[in-house]
Amino acid sequence: MERGGVSGGGAGSIMKSVLTDLPADKVQEHFEDLLTRPGVKLERIVTYGQATPPGEWYDQAWDEWVMIVQGEAKLLMARDEQLLHMKPGDHVLLPAHCRHRVEWTPEGQTTIWLALHLGEPVD
Repeated sequence: MERGGVSGGGAGSIMKSVLTDLPADKVQEHFEDLLTRPGVKLERIVTYGQATPPGEWYDQAWDEWVMIVQGEAKLLMARDEQLLHMKPGDHVLLPAHCRHRVEWTPEGQTTIWLALHLGEPVD
């Protein structure tokens, strides 16, 4: 079966890859919803050397699980100032209100993340 074709998962199922159809714009990071259900959202995040702006922190009211699929990143946890150097296959659960920030992704390289938001209000 070819990528992008109908898979055996049922009528209308389309198989895709998180490694293809990457955004051409490398000036900013990109967020793409892959799946949304009540209280659950799975997104692909593509970065090209971006990091969280200085002084800013993520502080969400829901749990988030993130995994590096391709590339690498350094994620800083505010609670204990732990710096996680994440590489392909590495993942971490960020509990609700766990302040964190992306300190670094390598310039000139593509970093692909999967982020699973649990309990986030979905429109």
